[in-house]
Amino acid sequence: MRGHVWTLRPLLRHAVRPVHLSASVSWSTTLDDPRRGRVRLTGKLHEGKSDALVILVHGLGGTVDSHYVRDAARALDAVGLSYLRVHLRGADRSGDDFYHAGLLEDLDAVLASPEVRERTSMSLFGFSLGGHLVLRYAAMRNLPTLRAVVAVCPPLDLAAGAVEIDRLRARPYLLHVLGGLVEMYEGVAARGPVPIPVERARAIRSIRVWDDLIVAPRHGFSGADHYYSEVSAGPLLSTLDVETLIVAGDADPMVPLSTTEPSLRRASRKVDVRVVRGGHVGFPARLDLGQPGARGLEPQLAAWLARRA
Repeated sequence: MRGHVWTLRPLLRHAVRPVHLSASVSWSTTLDDPRRGRVRLTGKLHEGKSDALVILVHGLGGTVDSHYVRDAARALDAVGLSYLRVHLRGADRSGDDFYHAGLLEDLDAVLASPEVRERTSMSLFGFSLGGHLVLRYAAMRNLPTLRAVVAVCPPLDLAAGAVEIDRLRARPYLLHVLGGLVEMYEGVAARGPVPIPVERARAIRSIRVWDDLIVAPRHGFSGADHYYSEVSAGPLLSTLDVETLIVAGDADPMVPLSTTEPSLRRASRKVDVRVVRGGHVGFPARLDLGQPGARGLEPQLAAWLARRA
């Protein structure tokens, strides 16, 4: 049960007392998608004392205001780093399109935007599916300005991860994630053609079915299995050549350690893997990763990033 406690506690705390962040400005950029045309990405840019920029990426069904993103942002505020909380396509409910776990083009567009491309130092920081995406991106793009990557609870084997979240014991989490995905899908359907009718999408109760019926046909995969095999980040960890920190919860109820351990064992020497007491993107308040300053996941990760900026 402790994995559920660590997972749900920060979510409930945020619902009662949202985290206050420093002043930000609205940010946006666009990219040209061969099927959807012009796609707009949005976010919030916070300028700190340092020009070094951290790009924060939310998880599946999440937004730039998800509790874990805001907690990380507050910790980055405390160490003076600049950061961009970015929505993957459609996560802002704009209806432009919807993303998947390996869509590198979104991060390409983020890094090409005027507010980002002139930075001399940059880090990627992702949670859950966002963690998966930043790992895949770092492994497949050669970026001279990329100093570090942080991934919290990333699902490294998408096929195995889908099996686990579709199990009955994970049903509350599954329904929460699907709720966010349906909101995005409804917006896209209101603006153009979609793979299946909205009513049918609302009835889906499986991530594998969602990926098979919606993600795969939209993004050119033959089905869920093809999608998972093509974009899973696990096999790429051995090729990572940038300093990387992966944090996994030993009792994660959404991305169980059994689904990530085989990939983590094959990670390159640039990857520091920490399996610690915790759930899914939720950990004990006094978590210590050996970094200076305050304890807790987010302050410790912010301190780690600040030393590499």
